[in-house]
Amino acid sequence: MNNRKYIDNLGGKLNSVGNNIKIAREKNNLSRQDISNQLMILGIDISSQSIFDIETGSRTVIDYELCAFAKILHTTTDALLKDFRNYLDKV
Repeated sequence: MNNRKYIDNLGGKLNSVGNNIKIAREKNNLSRQDISNQLMILGIDISSQSIFDIETGSRTVIDYELCAFAKILHTTTDALLKDFRNYLDKV
């Protein structure tokens, strides 16, 4: 039995930030390859395919990756996590 009820609320996705990363990436007119390249400069190796997987919720996001995404996308980790925070506020 899955006791992690939030997974059901996230549609079975492995992260709650993927859609917000995609929105911020598109707002900044960046491709997935652009993000991958900037992550590599920061010492984080995530391919453009893995960024697609993150955006679609089929890959988890590690805490330091989340911080790097926020830096590159000129946003905050709180903004990227807002959907999960909204879920927590309803519990």
